[in-house]
Amino acid sequence: MSLTIPIDAIAATPSAKSDAAVPRGQPVTSALSRAAQNVGLGAIGFAILTGIWALISWRTPAIPSPAATFTQLRELLEDPFRDGAGDDKGIAIQLRGSLQRVFTGFGMAVVAGVPLGLLIGASKTAWRVANPVIQLLRPVSPLAWFPIWLTMFRDAPQAAVWVIFLTALWPVAINTAAGASSVPKDQRNVARVFKFGRIHYLRHVLVPHSLPSIVTGLRLSMGIAWMVIVAVEMLAGGQGIGSFIWYEYNALNLANVICAVGIIGTIGLVLDAAFLWLGRRVEHAEVLS
Repeated sequence: MSLTIPIDAIAATPSAKSDAAVPRGQPVTSALSRAAQNVGLGAIGFAILTGIWALISWRTPAIPSPAATFTQLRELLEDPFRDGAGDDKGIAIQLRGSLQRVFTGFGMAVVAGVPLGLLIGASKTAWRVANPVIQLLRPVSPLAWFPIWLTMFRDAPQAAVWVIFLTALWPVAINTAAGASSVPKDQRNVARVFKFGRIHYLRHVLVPHSLPSIVTGLRLSMGIAWMVIVAVEMLAGGQGIGSFIWYEYNALNLANVICAVGIIGTIGLVLDAAFLWLGRRVEHAEVLS
């Protein structure tokens, strides 16, 4: 004798994951609890850092204390868009110049690096041609390129942009190539069965599968570019946060130097968080069995 259960009865049967078993406010409460915990642990980390800083400044009087530095930071932020003569520029104007160079060089690296990465990731022949050149140029210090670009363009800001371009190019190209070379065989076979042309394969298979790796490369490139611009501007002079740090150091104003370091770190944190969010948006969805 077989037992037949109506479909309506199955649908009406309560499950362990039903709304009745899980309070409606629990996900929100859990998220708020995790956020509060993260904020609290982060505050502990900053408190430890501030304590170490205070100890160093106490043992080395030339290093400004946290209180003196925060006072100087407040003064810097009171008139950030000051545009005086010569080097008398507000901190926002200095940052604007640096960010313009970084995003220009970074954009050039994306335009060149993503197609290059897709090509060498999808073609073994292209990889064999490009890989030796990439491995030769990739380890070269970014600062070593600055005199070459400066000789070519005779313009320090433009040379700085090209240094950023060459620095940001390799992480974009290499990570894109890694994503393009890891397309599953099943997807390639399906594209072959449906007789995808190169454009359709690129659009529907290669680029979607490579997107998480591309965004990872963009994230790495932006972090490196933001670090490199400070060192390049110390050599180049003119406007920029790196030039500001060097000028304040020569003026023996270490409080402004430390303020600039904190601002650089904050902007880097925001940029990294933006690319991290983008990476989560394009990551491959897991197939649930």
